[in-house]
Amino acid sequence: MPEKSGVGLLSLAHAHVGIYADEIAKMTDARVAAVWDEDPARGTAKAKALGADFVGDLHSFLSYPGMDGVIIGSETSKHTEHVLAAAEAGKPVLLQKPMATRIEDCDKILEGIKKTKTPFSMAWQMRCDPQNQWIRRTVQAGEFGRIGMVRRRHGLSTQLWPGFEKSWHVNPKLNVGMFFDDAAHPLDWMVWTFGRPRAVSAEIRTVLNKNIPDDNGAALFSYDGGMTVVIECSFTCVAADDTTNIYGEKGTILQRWGDATSTTPGADPRGLRFKRAGESGWSEVDIPSPPAHGERIKAVARPGVEFLMGQRPALATAAEGRENVELLLACYKSSKEGRRVEL
Repeated sequence: MPEKSGVGLLSLAHAHVGIYADEIAKMTDARVAAVWDEDPARGTAKAKALGADFVGDLHSFLSYPGMDGVIIGSETSKHTEHVLAAAEAGKPVLLQKPMATRIEDCDKILEGIKKTKTPFSMAWQMRCDPQNQWIRRTVQAGEFGRIGMVRRRHGLSTQLWPGFEKSWHVNPKLNVGMFFDDAAHPLDWMVWTFGRPRAVSAEIRTVLNKNIPDDNGAALFSYDGGMTVVIECSFTCVAADDTTNIYGEKGTILQRWGDATSTTPGADPRGLRFKRAGESGWSEVDIPSPPAHGERIKAVARPGVEFLMGQRPALATAAEGRENVELLLACYKSSKEGRRVEL
């Protein structure tokens, strides 16, 4: 049997990395070889559970034998330091979102991976969702004609998570705020599906708890040609149902159960449907919705490992990661200044 490819976990600060690792442990062609974490107790515990080695020194970790690439899950403000260290060590990188907290740091990452010719990918779970892939394919093929209006709702119920207000995710020095942290997902989906917008008007607010900043926000993006995309993000959302509405000249696409606060009810898990102009009824897309949001997160592991092994292109390039940060910061600028921001 061929030897398994080795993957390194560079920080478990972002919980998604631990979920990817559990999936990698099930693979026949890959394994977690080594773990590094600023928290030795956290890193040692995960390494032991995976049958991997914990390496407390970052330089030694990056030179660990048999490690073919790294998944970086550190706090967002530390991404630049860690990506550049991995690049200098010659390790392909799969990076958690967002890319960085500042455009200057995104540019440092782009310069570093270009200089070292490091394979690099962002780890965007919405791009790995079969329903989202169907939406993108169908819209870009022009099956619903020109699109006039799009709405994407995305949310979490962080106010119900014990201790979340002490999490690094809501520390402005480490991650800006909740909108920055998690609106990153639907903004990436938007650009991946429809391309780059021309301008944005946004309102971002802290509603429930001042220690969890930016817990609700909405952004209205304008496109050349007239299309409008509305991104709604509530991180004080207990439950939800509908996720995506796309209105085109030749029909409508509706998606349900597409995020953490919406679940699949009943016996029929199909959450994606469409109605074409002139048709009398709705058609269901035969792609089941996952029973839990964790399944969407797990879906990154396989293509992520294949990227690190050189078997497929990046899920999303560094340039796309930079653009995502640019859009997030433009939303904050619009909200702060009370005006439309041209992109």
